[in-house]
Parts: sequence; structure tokens; C-alpha cells
Amino acid sequence: MSKSEVLELPVLDTGSAVPCCPPITAGALSQADAEKMAAMFKALSDPVRLRLFSKVASYLGGEACVCDVSDVGVSQPTVSHHLKRLREAGLLTSERRGTWVYYQVEPAVVAAMSAMLDLRT
Repeated sequence: MSKSEVLELPVLDTGSAVPCCPPITAGALSQADAEKMAAMFKALSDPVRLRLFSKVASYLGGEACVCDVSDVGVSQPTVSHHLKRLREAGLLTSERRGTWVYYQVEPAVVAAMSAMLDLRT
């Protein structure tokens, strides 16, 4: 394969994926639900990741360029690492435009985390 060849990778449809987990008051979580939710909360347990997540969530227009959120007191490679962890946990989505990557909060995932912790049910 030459270096100029372009490979097309399959795109996952994340728009229809809604994380499932019952509210914490509905009963004991299953092992699978507990692992799924723990990964999301673990991703947010780091102060730098929480700041990055907050910056993306509060950015005007609902999406932020990596260049606009990288001032969190760590180097650019560390910012990229933390953003990757947030993406892997399903909390952020990203889209590359030219040389920049734009991030958006995944509202369905955040809603599921919130619903799980809702004690009013």
C-alpha cells in the first residue's frame, strides 16, 4: 500500500445508542451496568478531565475545538490523552476538521448518568 492511499473505515452509528442503567434506587445494578457506569464516572474522576469536560460542555454552540479548551495547566499531549479517555468512556464525541478536532458532549450518556443518580424515583 502506498502512503498516498486512503482507507475508508466504517463509521459507528452512535446517534441511536442510548446507555441503559436503571436509577440507583430501582435495585442493585447488574455487573454489566455497574462496569459501564463506573467507566464513565472514572473518566470524570480526574480533575483535568472534569475541567476539559466542563469547558466543552459550556462552550458556545455546544462544541469546542481542542485549541479552545487546552488551557488546563497541562501539556498538549496530556490534553489529547485526557480527551481520548473522555471519548472512550462515551462522554464526548469528536470530529476532525482539517488539522483541528472538535468535541461535543454526548447528551444521552450524560442524561443516563444523571438518571442513574436520581433519588426521586
